[in-house]
Amino acid sequence: MLRPGFPGGKRLWDRQNETFRRGLYAAKSGGSRTHKGFLRRIAAAVYPPYWAGETIYRQIGRDNMTNEDILQEFRDAEALLEGHFILSSGLRSPRYLQCARVLMNPARAARLAEALAASLPAQIRAEIDVVVSPAMGGIIIGHEMGRALAKDALFLERPDGVFGLRRGFRLQPGQKVLMIEDVVTTGLSSREAIAAVAREGGEVIAEAALVDRSNGTADLGVPFFPLIRLDVPTYEADQLPPELQAIPAIKPGSRREAA
Repeated sequence: MLRPGFPGGKRLWDRQNETFRRGLYAAKSGGSRTHKGFLRRIAAAVYPPYWAGETIYRQIGRDNMTNEDILQEFRDAEALLEGHFILSSGLRSPRYLQCARVLMNPARAARLAEALAASLPAQIRAEIDVVVSPAMGGIIIGHEMGRALAKDALFLERPDGVFGLRRGFRLQPGQKVLMIEDVVTTGLSSREAIAAVAREGGEVIAEAALVDRSNGTADLGVPFFPLIRLDVPTYEADQLPPELQAIPAIKPGSRREAA
């Protein structure tokens, strides 16, 4: 899409904006089927983030991104790690998905967010007023989900150990919230974040995440839609198998720690 500073200048920019507005209007209102379909494709091509219709979701959605495609995104980003890891839940694991690495590339983050948005049922998407995610891990994917769904994206922080909104963020009473996480393991932080939204006046209607590594055990109290489920064994620190006992434990994102 041309910008005002590119060759062609403001006139072409204005014409593109007008094309988008006409296409979006025609796609959502009347008009002949041929004209409507033509302008719908133009609107989608000119500015897809703000066209949340089924046509775009079918084109770039989860159905066109297999589990192997998703895992390949992590491999390409060198985000599939093997070793002895201390998870945020305190559990230990021989494998770790470093979502910060897979999300550091904006184009890759956008692809994954679009696929995750497409995986949501249409009824859920229609009800969402705002996207909320817990810091730190959920901030980038939360922002990209806001872009994919054309909704504002807020994030929760807990400097004192309890999640809450800061930095001028606020929810209107009764606003419908989609909670976004990067990875869900036990679901504890998600439940704490969902409770925080309720205290702030919102209502979480569903949660979505890039990865569910709970082996199907996470109970969040709301519908849960992960982009991919990854079954990786986890262990309590005092119940490690011999192969993990022989490897120094690492807490991803921090210095090496003793096992």
